[in-house]
Amino acid sequence: MTRHDVTLKPQFYLTAPQPCPYLEGRLERKLFTALRGSSAATINDDLTLYGFRRSQAVAYRPACSGCSACVSVRIVADAFQPSQSQRRAIRRNAKLERRLADPWASEEQYALFRAYLSDRHADGGMADMDVFDFASMIEETPVRTRVIEYRDPEAEDPSALVGAVLTDMLADGMSMVYSFFDPDYAKRSLGAYMILDHVKMAQSAGLPYVYLGYWVEGSQKMAYKARFRPLEGLVDGVWREISAED
Repeated sequence: MTRHDVTLKPQFYLTAPQPCPYLEGRLERKLFTALRGSSAATINDDLTLYGFRRSQAVAYRPACSGCSACVSVRIVADAFQPSQSQRRAIRRNAKLERRLADPWASEEQYALFRAYLSDRHADGGMADMDVFDFASMIEETPVRTRVIEYRDPEAEDPSALVGAVLTDMLADGMSMVYSFFDPDYAKRSLGAYMILDHVKMAQSAGLPYVYLGYWVEGSQKMAYKARFRPLEGLVDGVWREISAED
């Protein structure tokens, strides 16, 4: 191994225990490493297969003592068939216009982000994010990332942003890092539609998976992810299908 190869080898660190955001009364710890250099995208691809997620220039995964509730999950895109309710979501949002943009934060995105947090996650860990924090979330990426924006041509203001997803383009699929949308579009299941649209994009590109992050049994915040099937979870180091019984 050359000296250059050694410098590219990721170094892993462990966070101090802190309250779990998903399961009350538990503590969480995370294993993390920095993503940097020309090999950042390749390392991120590899770590995703081991259950890591990206946040800015860091890849992390849960490493909690005595708890394995957080399960990394992905939709098997090429085998996916929408349910009846998901087909309704597709019909309701069929006229939305999708645009893939470079990862540059805009005032319009931030305004939508704040409206979404106020309605859905007012007491969550991201509630205190200001415009600079938001810009860092969007723009600080060492991998191939896109902001996928959605607009409604039938709205009173057809140019207004109604939904957006920060998405990493991986070697084997698409990873939805964070999504947010106009609360008025919740009745149209826009959140579900954006996931369904990612499945459609993955299918069109011949990519097998759409990564959704972590699913936590018993967490209401994560329950929606189990509705997209076939869904695979990383359990004991092996990706396997999560059944309805699971």
